[in-house]
Amino acid sequence: MISVNNVTVSFGSYNLLDCINFHISDGDKIGLVGKNGAGKSTLMKLITGEEQPTSGSIERPQGVRIGYLPQIMEHHRGHSVLEEVLSVFDHLKDMEAELSRITAQLGERTDYESAEYARLIDRLNELNDRLALETGLSPEAQAQKVLFGLGFKADELDRLTETFSQGWNMRIELAKILLAGPDVLLLDEPTNHLDIESIEWFEDYLKNYRGSVLLVSHDRKFLDNVTTRTVEILLGHVHDYKVPYSQYVELRAERIAQQTAAYENQQRMIEKTEDFINRFRYKPTKSNQVQSRIKALEKLDRIEIDETDSAQMALKFPPAERSGDVVFKGADLTVGYPQKVVFRGANIEIKRGEKVAFIGRNGEGKTTLMRVIMKELDPMAGEARVGHNVHIGYYAQNQEDILDPSETVLGTLDRIAVGDIRSRLRDLLGAFLFKGEDIDKKVSVLSGGERARLGMAKLMLSPYNVLALDEPTNHMDIRSKDVLKQALKSFDGTLIVVSHDRDFLEGLVDKLYEFRDGKVQEHLGGVEDFLRRRKLESLQELERTAPAAKPVPAAPKAAPASDNSAFKAQSKEQRKLKNRVEFLEKEIGKDEKRMKQIEAILAAPGEGDDIMELTREYLELKRSLDAATEEWTELMEKLEA
Repeated sequence: MISVNNVTVSFGSYNLLDCINFHISDGDKIGLVGKNGAGKSTLMKLITGEEQPTSGSIERPQGVRIGYLPQIMEHHRGHSVLEEVLSVFDHLKDMEAELSRITAQLGERTDYESAEYARLIDRLNELNDRLALETGLSPEAQAQKVLFGLGFKADELDRLTETFSQGWNMRIELAKILLAGPDVLLLDEPTNHLDIESIEWFEDYLKNYRGSVLLVSHDRKFLDNVTTRTVEILLGHVHDYKVPYSQYVELRAERIAQQTAAYENQQRMIEKTEDFINRFRYKPTKSNQVQSRIKALEKLDRIEIDETDSAQMALKFPPAERSGDVVFKGADLTVGYPQKVVFRGANIEIKRGEKVAFIGRNGEGKTTLMRVIMKELDPMAGEARVGHNVHIGYYAQNQEDILDPSETVLGTLDRIAVGDIRSRLRDLLGAFLFKGEDIDKKVSVLSGGERARLGMAKLMLSPYNVLALDEPTNHMDIRSKDVLKQALKSFDGTLIVVSHDRDFLEGLVDKLYEFRDGKVQEHLGGVEDFLRRRKLESLQELERTAPAAKPVPAAPKAAPASDNSAFKAQSKEQRKLKNRVEFLEKEIGKDEKRMKQIEAILAAPGEGDDIMELTREYLELKRSLDAATEEWTELMEKLEA
C-alpha cells in the first residue's frame, strides 16, 4: 500500500535516516520502535507528506486516506466535545446535499437515453452506496460509542473542548481520527494520556481495525496486544521483524548473539590462516597451500555484526541542601475547580527524604495536588503548607507548553543557567544525549522523548532538595526509564512522583497516596506491598471502574467434618506445591549445568562445534531457566505464607 524507497533524511552531515526501505501492506499492524530521537516521528511525517526526504521517495496509492495522531498537536476551541467530534461527518452532509440535487434533476429530465442522464444515475448509485456504507449507525451514536470508549462521560460531551486538559483534548483528536475511518492509521505514542480502561478499549478497537496501523509506543504490553510486526530504527537503518515486540526483543538478542559467536569464530579462523600464510609464504614446498589459502581468504564472505546504539543518559542529581523535617503538609484539603471538586478531606504529610508516589485513575486529582504543592492552585478548603527551606524542581506533563518552541536546546538551558554551571552546559546536554549539532536544534523539532530529556536537564541546573515529577517517563524509551530510576534512587532529597508505571515505581518509592472516589488515602511501603494488601495484580487495575458491590450471603455454620476436610484439602495442596518445587529445583540444576558446558565450549570451540546451534540452545535454556526460577519464587512465597 505505502512504500518507503531508499529514503534518506539529513541534517548537515548527519543522516537521521540512511537509505531506508520498507512497505506497509493492507491490514498490517506494525510497531515502530527505536530510541528517542531515532527518527520515528520523522518517518511518520514523511509518510503523511508533512515533511520531505533529503533523497528517496514515499509512494502512496492515489486516494489512500491517512489518519495521523502526532505527539503534539493543535487543539480546536469554541465547540463542545460532541460538536468537535461530529465535524468529521461534515462530508456526509455534503454527499446528502449532492444526492438531493441529483434526485431533483432526474425528476425534471426526460432525456433518459442521453450520456448525461446515465452519468447522473451512476453518481446517484455511487453516493447511495457510500452513504449506506458509512451510515450504519447515526453519526451521533458512532461518536458517543468512541468517546465513551476513550473515557468520556455522558455529562461531559456538551462541555467546551477548552475546559479539558491537553490529555483529554488528545482523546478528542484521537476520536475524530478513528471515526474518519482512514485506510492507514499513524499513531505516535497514543496511550500516553489514556487510563487502563481506555487503553484496553483502544487495544480491542485496533485489533479489529480493517485498515493498516503503524504506531509508536513505549508500552510493551500495548505493542504485544496490538501489533504483529515490528520495525526497528537503529542508527539510521531499519530492521524488519514479522513478530510482536516481545518476540522481536528475543529474536534481536538471538540474532546479535549468533552474529557475535559466528564473527568471533571466523576471526579466529582468519587469524590462523593469515599466520599460516605469513609463516610459509616463502617456502617452495608450501607455495600451493599458501596460494590456496590466500584465494580462500579473498573469496571469504566476511561476517559483520549489526551496529548497536549503546548510548544512554548519564544522570545524577546534584546534592540537595537540607530542608525542614516536613516538606509538605495538607490538612483537611478540599481541592478542585469552580466547576468541579476533585477530592475532599485529604490529610497528606510528606517528610524530608521520603520518596512518595501519587497513584490512581486519571482525573482523580494527582496532577491537581501537584499544582497545589507548587502554589499554582489554592485549595478550596483546608490548609496546604510547604515546609522550611524547601526548593522544588517541578517536571510537568506538558513540557511542550513549558519549553519555548522557538528556542534552541542549548539556548533553553543558557537562558536560565547561572554561575559556574553555564560553562558546563554542553557537558550537561551531552549527558542527556544531546551531542554535536543536536544542541542547535529548535525545541519545535524535538521528539517527545527529546523534550522529556531536555525537561530533565533543566532540573539539573539548580540543587533542588525536592523533585516533583508528573508522569516523567511518558515519552522515555525503556533504557532512559531505567537510568532515571537509578538516579532518583540515589537522590538524597525528597521525591514526589505521579506515575502508573509499576516497573518504574517498584523499588523507588516507600509511600503511596491513592486517589480514589474523591478521597486520598495513605499507604506505607512500596508498590508490591500495596498491591499485595489490595490483592491486585498491577497498578493498572486501580484504573478500572470498580463494579458495584454485591451483598454477601451469610455463611452457614460449618460442621466439624467440614473443618477436617478443609484441613485435608489444605494439606493436599501443600504437598502438591512441595512436589512442584522439588521438580523445578531439579530442572533448574539441569539447565544451569548444561549452560556452563555450553559456555565452556563457546569460550574455546573446536572444529566440529556448531556455534550457531549452541548459541540457540543456550538462549532457549536461559529462557527456560528464567521461567522456572520465577515460578519457583512464587511457589516458595505461597509455601511460606
